[in-house]
Amino acid sequence: MSAVASGTLQPSVPALHEAFGDAVERALVSCGDTIVYVSRERAHDILAWLRDTPGQRFDYLTDVTAVDYRDPERPLEVVYQLRALERRADLRVKVALDKRAPLEVRSVYDLWRGADWLEREVYDMFGVVFAGHPDLRRILMWETYAEGYPLRKDFPLRGHMSRAEQTRQALASNPEAHYSLEELSIAEAFHELPRDMRERLQRGERGYLR
Repeated sequence: MSAVASGTLQPSVPALHEAFGDAVERALVSCGDTIVYVSRERAHDILAWLRDTPGQRFDYLTDVTAVDYRDPERPLEVVYQLRALERRADLRVKVALDKRAPLEVRSVYDLWRGADWLEREVYDMFGVVFAGHPDLRRILMWETYAEGYPLRKDFPLRGHMSRAEQTRQALASNPEAHYSLEELSIAEAFHELPRDMRERLQRGERGYLR
């Protein structure tokens, strides 16, 4: 829920214009939400300013996602949804990336640790590279997935490869080559599971939906 009335820009917008000038490319209100478009080159500086500046304090990164429009002439947009918890204010920041150039923007992992898996998902689904991310691996598709980026609008619904080839590659993948045993196993947490679940797992049984 926005802290400003529908149709009114967040007070952060004029402050951003004053601090960053032309790096704030435009701002608008859509469905009551303020959206600010900023340049890729200054995006990290602007997001850090929104997090750290007294009176702004957008201390919670709600989401990082991307939008690819069906129009090939439109840029792909990386979207940051911010929230100032104390003020209960929201702000959406967008960075437009030219699809004819490398899709790359600086990671905000150093600003919000919660960006870790969010940026990995955008990388996996859209192919956006977050420079400086400490562990930029695919998170939903397997690491050797070769068909591209499933949420790009130029990605065919049935994939680039046949179903048989997709199945063959999935079965041939070796998750242990890319993930640690801790990520693949519940072994370390086994003794914290409920007793009945431990007994079922030891017998090799599955649970039931109730």
